[in-house]
Amino acid sequence: MGLFDFLSNEGEKKPVEPVKPAAGGATDFFGNADKPAAAGDTYTVVSGDSLSKIARNHYGDGTKWNQIYEANKAIIGADPDKIEIGQVLTLPKL
Repeated sequence: MGLFDFLSNEGEKKPVEPVKPAAGGATDFFGNADKPAAAGDTYTVVSGDSLSKIARNHYGDGTKWNQIYEANKAIIGADPDKIEIGQVLTLPKL
C-alpha cells in the first residue's frame, strides 16, 4: 500500500486521524498531557540546565532547587552546581 492509496476509489478507505490533545492542557511532541510533578517523576538534564531552572520550570519557584538537590544527592554529588547532561533526576512531590 502506498502513501496515497487512500485517494483511490477502492472502498471507503480513509487516512488515520491524528491523536487529539487532552482537553484544556498542553501536550508534548508525543501527545502526553502536561501534569504537575508527583512522587517518582523524573527529569533528564539537558544543556543549559541548573537546579534552580529545573525547579522554576517544574514547581514554578526556582528557590525550591534545594528539594531537588536533597532528593538527588547520590547522583549529583557534593556540589549542586555541577549537574551533568544526561543525569536522570527524581523530582519530589512538594
